[in-house]
Amino acid sequence: MSAPPLRLVFDPWGDPSPRKIALAVDVLHAGGVAAYPTDSVYALGCAIESREAIERIYRAKGMRKNQRLALICPDLSTASEFGMFSQTAFRLAQRIFPGPYTLVVPATRAVPKTLTDTKRRTVGIRITSHPIAQALALALGRPLLTSSAISPETGEPCRDAEEVLEAFGKSVDVVIDTEQTPAEPSTVIEVDGDHITLIRQGAGSTDGLFA
Repeated sequence: MSAPPLRLVFDPWGDPSPRKIALAVDVLHAGGVAAYPTDSVYALGCAIESREAIERIYRAKGMRKNQRLALICPDLSTASEFGMFSQTAFRLAQRIFPGPYTLVVPATRAVPKTLTDTKRRTVGIRITSHPIAQALALALGRPLLTSSAISPETGEPCRDAEEVLEAFGKSVDVVIDTEQTPAEPSTVIEVDGDHITLIRQGAGSTDGLFA
């Protein structure tokens, strides 16, 4: 990428600017990669159909092919188009969303096979409470593929725009610059039927979730 990424500065104490959200979404519609804050850490993301952008995220992070991106959805209604929620999964989703969690459930046919595990066909779903990430997913009109912006060199999560630019400046097309995020990635929970498994403890509390 020859040009430096577009940098959009947001007021950390105000509502997301619709004009700036629209600029970021234009980049995503065009197959670009965005860096944006979530309620866990900064993340890298792209539109669900952008194969080239997906490959760029994998290369930028040094991800293995068996590592999967999650989907940020604006609400549970949208999430149910891409993930199959058992009664247990749906009840859990109502408790943890919106929040710093990734819920792994069986994928529907709407999820491209290249984005799921070939053996199990599962997908990670996020409904974040961060207003900017939510606004991006809503304005995009389809799920925002997402992965934590964790530096491949240091192994540390990026907490603000400066850290993102240092680690991924050559791999993203637009960076949303706002307040610093927490330092922990999302808590990952998988639900298979009625069975709940904690995959990764992160920013989201699990107190009482497995009772």
